[in-house]
Amino acid sequence: TGVKRVLVCARCNRMWDKLLFSLLFLLFCCHEPGHAQKKKETLVSEKVSQMMEWASKRSVIRMNGDKFRRFVKAPPRNYSMVIMFTALQPHRQCGVCRQADEEFQVLANSWRYSSAFTNKVFFASVDFDEGSDVFQMMNMNSAPTFIHFPFKGKPRKSDTYELQVRGFAAEQLARWVADRTDVQIRIIRPPNYAGPLLLGFMLAVIGGLAYLRRNNLEFLFSKNVWAFSALCFTLIMTSGQMWNHIRGPPYAHKNPSTGQVSYIHGSSQAQFVAETHIVLLFNGAVTAGMVLLCEAATGDMDVGKRKMTCVAGIFLVVVFFSWLLSIFRAKYHGYPYSFLIS
Repeated sequence: TGVKRVLVCARCNRMWDKLLFSLLFLLFCCHEPGHAQKKKETLVSEKVSQMMEWASKRSVIRMNGDKFRRFVKAPPRNYSMVIMFTALQPHRQCGVCRQADEEFQVLANSWRYSSAFTNKVFFASVDFDEGSDVFQMMNMNSAPTFIHFPFKGKPRKSDTYELQVRGFAAEQLARWVADRTDVQIRIIRPPNYAGPLLLGFMLAVIGGLAYLRRNNLEFLFSKNVWAFSALCFTLIMTSGQMWNHIRGPPYAHKNPSTGQVSYIHGSSQAQFVAETHIVLLFNGAVTAGMVLLCEAATGDMDVGKRKMTCVAGIFLVVVFFSWLLSIFRAKYHGYPYSFLIS
């Protein structure tokens, strides 16, 4: 009987041990996720607090490799990041980077000082000389580049801004940010008095000239003056100046790895400012050639002068029209026609 009691007590003890172990295991399993979640929330809160502190000092947060890995790449994160990868140091000679940086500052300031500002999205920049390891990490070999890092998952192809197509105007960047983050940013630019002052100066000059020649205003009724003015306006508008004004493209593009500068954009969907100047010059030369040919045919001049005018007109039309066709072929790949210059 004593042996049976001992066996029963041993079995009871084992059962209680198993029950106690099961309870402890359940408590551990219930406690561990809650503890991990609390730790995650604390880490996110610390990150957001640090980002808000930096944003209060600078609308565009400057990041190096360590900051990028900790606040952008490392989870957890409940905020999106819009980062400009650039090369602003003078020895890099990246004029486009400086222009893009000015527009990016306008975008970030418009968001930072708006009434709708939250910690949903932050703006930052990584300079090549301060974070070359980041450029290597991202397999990046050109600047400037804008990338959106969502708070969940990795950046997709659409999270990289199409700079060559859309330009770097703050308004275009704001539309892209709204596309990626649903954050609407109303661009507010600092007042620029250069335009009104220049317009006032031009009006003053024109008014002064008209006053000085108030007794002889026949030039206002000259067909040549009005024809030249209309021609200049037409050349400016057909060269793509309005597209530049709307899209704000860079003047040219310099490859930071090779140092080669491109003045003609390789796509038919975009252009550089320098490209419009080149097209304006070539169109103007072709027009001047046509004017010379008309003068040679109808003008009252001696035979020698007529021949020289005709040759000069033909030269301008043939050479510059050939260059225009070569630009067209460079932008529209597969275009079969050329003239003198392939």
